[in-house]
Parts: sequence; C-alpha cells; structure tokens
Amino acid sequence: MVVEVPHAGLAIDALAAASLASPVRALGVDADLYVDELYQDAPDCGATLLVARISRYVCDLNRSEEDVDPLAASGGTAHSAPHGLIWRSTTEGHRALLHPLSRAELRRRVETYYRPYHACLQGLLDEKRRRFGVAILVAGHSMPSRGRYGHIDTGQARADVVPGSRGRTSASAEIIETPERIAKARGWTVSHDNPYRGGFTTAHYGRPREGQHAVQVELARRLYMDEETLEKKPGRFEETRAYCRELVAALGALRL
Repeated sequence: MVVEVPHAGLAIDALAAASLASPVRALGVDADLYVDELYQDAPDCGATLLVARISRYVCDLNRSEEDVDPLAASGGTAHSAPHGLIWRSTTEGHRALLHPLSRAELRRRVETYYRPYHACLQGLLDEKRRRFGVAILVAGHSMPSRGRYGHIDTGQARADVVPGSRGRTSASAEIIETPERIAKARGWTVSHDNPYRGGFTTAHYGRPREGQHAVQVELARRLYMDEETLEKKPGRFEETRAYCRELVAALGALRL
C-alpha cells in the first residue's frame, strides 16, 4: 500500500512567489487542506505515506508534465487549461500569475519538484511489487462540497466520497468497491467517477494487469472542515480520519 497526498501543501519557494498573483486565501481554498493529517495513520496500517509540501501553485503534481497551458508558461500547449501543470487562475476566478513563466522557470519547477516526486512514487510502487507481488496506490484528495463555477456540476451538491478509477479501469473491482463499502457503512453518500474520474496519477500508475492498482479518493470537505473559515470541524475531523484509517487497513488486507 502507498498513499500519496499531492495537494495538501502550502509551501511556495521564493522564485515561485515572485510570479504569484493569487490572493493568499486561494492557497488554502485550492489546497486539499488537512488530507495529509486525515491519512496520518496509514503507516500504522503498514502503508507508506507520501506527502507533498509544496503548493499546487508551484506545480500541480496530479497533472502530466506535458500538460502546460501556453498562457501560463512559455512553450506550453493547451490541455487542461487554466489548471494544468501550472495554474494561471484560481478556482474562484482570480488571476494566479503575474505573467507567463519562462521556459527556464518552468524547467526549474519540473526538475526541482515534479520529477523527484514522481520518481519517488514510482520507486515506492516498484518496491511494493517486488516485495509483495502487487501494489495498491491510494491518491488522497478532497473536493469542494458543491461544484464551483466552471465545473460541469456548478452549484450542485456532491457526494461525500467520490472514488475515481478512470471508468473502473485503474484497479481491480475489489479495490474500487472498498471506499464505497466503508463509506456507506457510515451512512455517507458515494458517486463513482463523478465529478472526478481520477487525475494523472490514477491514469498513469493504475495498471492492474501489471499488479499495480490505483484509485483516487475524493472526500467532500464538509465532512471534516468549515469551507469558509478553513478550520477543522471538531469530532467530524476525527470521524473522517477514522474512515481513512479503516480504508487503508481494508485495502491492505485484500487477497488479490
């Protein structure tokens, strides 16, 4: 088992800060705040926990290295603009960059943060497969409880838990069904692949025929935090942390 949390970080280095135009609040609003803490019990369950400390405004680790918006960085080609590898706007519509990044600055971020993170992640998965014959990756994320402007579900309430598996192709059925089973036992709602099917990590690392499984787990933020004040909800945070611990333990106990 490997649990990766790519979006909980808030750190921005000096060179990245020099080109940042977003409001400070956006750093918290667009981070998966506290998800690293929700999964902090994963090592006690035998899993390896990989957490990125940088903000996604430095570079988004759940995007392809090639997914670069030309309005965000020189030499890019539009894919998931404006939220590719380098974000040029916040989810609330504020400008994120003072100007497009130079090729040199883009390369610096890729070589300093992006490639080392993914090299570490692939190395962990390779180690698990060598040791156990199989590896399970959980991509730990959180999501706004209602669809934001610009999303296909703008204004609509989202399920409590959204497992993303790229149309149930990135992992075996037993793995994909585990987040739902545990959530429903708590009375929580679940919606597979809606509105998130799993990002780059799920698509890239989910190769079940090779014994490497990946599932993205999106948790609605209302479960554990106040989305206006960005504070944890006493009691509810602990309940959500217990869900994450049970999920990791259950996945690790599967006989694949």
